[in-house]
Amino acid sequence: MLRYTLKRLLSLCISLAVASLVIFFVIEVAPGDPATFMLGINSQPDTIAALRTELGLDVPKWQRYLSWVGGLLTGDFGTSYTYRTPVAQMIAERLWVSLPLAIYALTLSTVIAFPTGIYAASRRGKAGDTAVMGATQLGVAIPNFWFAMMLVLLFAINLRWFSAGGFAGWDNGLGAGLWSLTLPAISLALPQAAILSRVMRSALLDVLGEDFMRTARAKGLTRGQALWRHGLRNAMIPVLTIIGLQFSFLLAGAIIIEQVFYLPGLGRLVFQSISARDLIVVESVVMLLVFTVIMVNFAVDLAYALVDPRLRSRT
Repeated sequence: MLRYTLKRLLSLCISLAVASLVIFFVIEVAPGDPATFMLGINSQPDTIAALRTELGLDVPKWQRYLSWVGGLLTGDFGTSYTYRTPVAQMIAERLWVSLPLAIYALTLSTVIAFPTGIYAASRRGKAGDTAVMGATQLGVAIPNFWFAMMLVLLFAINLRWFSAGGFAGWDNGLGAGLWSLTLPAISLALPQAAILSRVMRSALLDVLGEDFMRTARAKGLTRGQALWRHGLRNAMIPVLTIIGLQFSFLLAGAIIIEQVFYLPGLGRLVFQSISARDLIVVESVVMLLVFTVIMVNFAVDLAYALVDPRLRSRT
């Protein structure tokens, strides 16, 4: 297990190093100068040059890259060009919205997907299986932003159970904060639950056809007992993969949903920073999201080894 973990850690470090290079240089070569954007196209060249010097944009890109990476390693993400505040502070404020939203949505997705996928697999070819697969196909096909607008129309405008947008803040209590995130979490969770349900069903059906499952049945276990005692654990590897990918998507890919519900999360921060050419914010937020994705995949790899000990013996 130690050797397996060390190999995954080495892969993690290499991935982070490559990702930092790609993120920095791709964003830096994007057209448009932050100083010119901030001062306007009619600004004097000497004024623009002075601002570039103040922002540290006049030094070579490789020096700026090394300074940026060194700051990331020490927790210093730099200072926003536009807001003139530490980027780490801006990220911390927005993360307290995006992270609970991602966890909330992933929890809803998992709670919905597991029983529906198991139910469909246990009734393969029957009416219940057909109904679940039809519902999940619809869930995959509907865009989450359209579903979000339908939720706002029904529950916020017509029924007035929820607010149409905004975030109440955690200062008003855990319940108020979660209530503000409920509609966004549902709009994110249902499409992901549809995907996860189909993966769970497919994985279980593959396991149910294995020889060891037939042996368990031959020893007297019912189909349900064999599924719960032996099938579910062996079907978890592809399911864990999807859960890890979904968490990464929910944290990094909720930009549209945060726009629909006007949530002050990381998605809106990235969108606003791109519009303002605030490169240091964009680079730091994207790097943080990439770090999260890689760490989640690392955790999933370790979970593989715990679920299936055969993976440890192969390394």
